Amino acid sequence: MVAAVGAAALAWGALVERNRFTIRYENLPVLDPGARPITVLHLSDMHMAPWQRRKQDWVRSLAMVEPDLIVNTGDNLGHVDGIEGVMRALGPFAGVPGVYVNGSNDYFGPSAKNPLRYLTSPSQRSITAATLDTAGLESYFQDSLGWLSLNNAARALELKGSRLEFFGVNDAHRGWDRLDRLPGVIEEMRENVGWQDDRTGPEAVPIGVTHAPYRRVLDSFVTNGAEVILAGHTHGGQVRIPGLPALVTNCDIPREQAQGLSVWHHARRAAFLNVSAGLGTSIYAPVRFACPPEAVVITLVPGDDFS
Repeated sequence: MVAAVGAAALAWGALVERNRFTIRYENLPVLDPGARPITVLHLSDMHMAPWQRRKQDWVRSLAMVEPDLIVNTGDNLGHVDGIEGVMRALGPFAGVPGVYVNGSNDYFGPSAKNPLRYLTSPSQRSITAATLDTAGLESYFQDSLGWLSLNNAARALELKGSRLEFFGVNDAHRGWDRLDRLPGVIEEMRENVGWQDDRTGPEAVPIGVTHAPYRRVLDSFVTNGAEVILAGHTHGGQVRIPGLPALVTNCDIPREQAQGLSVWHHARRAAFLNVSAGLGTSIYAPVRFACPPEAVVITLVPGDDFS
């Protein structure tokens, strides 16, 4: 009996739930009074392989939400030829403003691992992992889609009359985040955009973007003024017990904040934190349970009319 239940759960997770793509909706009251709402599409962890047409078609269908902005929090590639699937999936979003950071699987391909190791410590890069076409991926993002890199960088956008300041880090899971550089790149961005000289405009909304939501990164973002933080990496735990927090996070974020919208507190400050469960899995662990793949539609709204 136990074996039959286990087999049924595995079949559900491998054949049904990992393809049960969902949209999670959130509202964040961070804009100035009277501002027009801004629709943000948060994509993460596609781990794309070229043959995954169902996932590609579903991502393409997200054009129906008509996003004003796309935030991509990394791990787009899941195979040495994964860029083919990424380009097919994201093609409808050419011309939509966007920002992105990379995850480790945008640099190195997946490898077979014992999934039980995730219960004891975060994953490590395999010495046999294939090197992926990171340059091609970033060229596609920047040149074809028009997105801005936030890999240890800061950029500014004005959308629908609101001012958004973005800053981000390269993959913290591999220690490539340069938090020491954040204050400098943020100040340089503010000097170049010149908003501080315009006292008549709206207050800018600072938004931090990271692939892996390590505590050190979240704390630094809050210290640097972030009001919103977007992240991925955790897969929401990927295999969960219904009603309980994630069993694993693959980083040091508290398990109850490994998926969804919460508030991150640090040094008497706080920011909204959205961690996406992501859209894919490693091709070597194609199972989800009680944690379907998701994209997140976040609507930034004025604080005075939030409900």
